[in-house]
Amino acid sequence: MSSAELFALIALATVGTFTPGPNTALSATLAANHGLRRALPFVCAVPAGWGVLLVLNAAGLGALVLGFPPLRWGLLAAGVLYLLWLAWKLASTQRLSDAAQGPIVGFKQGVMLQFINIKAWFLAMSVVSGWVIGHDDTPARLLETLPLFMFFGLASNFTYAWIGASLRHWLRGPNDTAQRLQWFNRLMALALLGTVVWMVRPALQTL
Repeated sequence: MSSAELFALIALATVGTFTPGPNTALSATLAANHGLRRALPFVCAVPAGWGVLLVLNAAGLGALVLGFPPLRWGLLAAGVLYLLWLAWKLASTQRLSDAAQGPIVGFKQGVMLQFINIKAWFLAMSVVSGWVIGHDDTPARLLETLPLFMFFGLASNFTYAWIGASLRHWLRGPNDTAQRLQWFNRLMALALLGTVVWMVRPALQTL
């Protein structure tokens, strides 16, 4: 892989992983509500799940999924419903004591979330088609691309989780009234709703 290709790939990895999305929003929210340690399984699940997704796309599964409308719409519907459920649970959490009983998105759920995120499929397809397949050194390119994106995925989600954990004491407020936490969770719920629109809008334009 040339230096120009590597630079473009790093730029894509930075934009694709550090810009707000369902993964980063959940990383920040989990850490703010449950602490950094409780958020780490999800933080690690994001690059792990996306890494598996990238390998499957390199093997040709991505083209099959995106080229078969019923399966593509099924994945989209599952992702939308899951994110809407998480947004509703977040919006109804008013204090840290409530958060302790709320949903914990752990490693397994974090990995599965990547497979029902249609945008993750499109990003993996873009990476595979632009940097991996169609070259004589395809296996070597995959081995270069995979750890790079997994590193950026881990770094971005850990950064968002660290920010959420840093806000935890301030969000708690006096006597666990947690009005600040309630508004933070509502803001994160709106962010998840925004990602739902972001996922659905391009799909509707293809109808």
